[in-house]
Amino acid sequence: MNAFSDNEPPILICADLQIEYLTEGRSHVISDAEAIMSRCLELMTFWRDRLWPVVHLKRIAQAAWFNPASNLTNWITELKPKPGELAFEHPLPSAYSSARFAEYMSNIRNLRCVALGFSLDETILSTVVEGFHRSHRYQVASDAVACRRGMGDALSYKQAVIRVIGNFAGIEESAGLIGASGGVLLSTDGRLLQ
Repeated sequence: MNAFSDNEPPILICADLQIEYLTEGRSHVISDAEAIMSRCLELMTFWRDRLWPVVHLKRIAQAAWFNPASNLTNWITELKPKPGELAFEHPLPSAYSSARFAEYMSNIRNLRCVALGFSLDETILSTVVEGFHRSHRYQVASDAVACRRGMGDALSYKQAVIRVIGNFAGIEESAGLIGASGGVLLSTDGRLLQ
């Protein structure tokens, strides 16, 4: 077992924190966006305060609902990348559809990631599954992720997606990831230490 140290910090993967998900009337709108954004910001602040790596993903699919020419693909102001943080655009649901992201991830030794953000049922799910098959270890912050509205019972749908992701990654709430001592503790397989 291994606890992360400042020499080997986990990478925070911030998935699709874009205006599209906040815009009423759009098919990807998130019903509990404010609560999710608050938890995302809390985790991002925790990582930034420790100077740990933060990576941002941006969906730029050519479909009408993610038209790259639209301002709806822009970052949510409070959650946009800061100088020194990497950002990758991905055309397909998996972030690994970005050749730059795939190359970056393949060059990290002892790769461990914590994922948060929107598009749980698309970007996060597909990225975690593909990462699993590349031996990349992921942890998903269950209270800092969201699915789009319009999937029937949104809470049941989100819980079902999280159960599926649990086959490929560790699942933990934000508070558990930060930990009482202020350190992120994960085992070598990416699971939270108890």
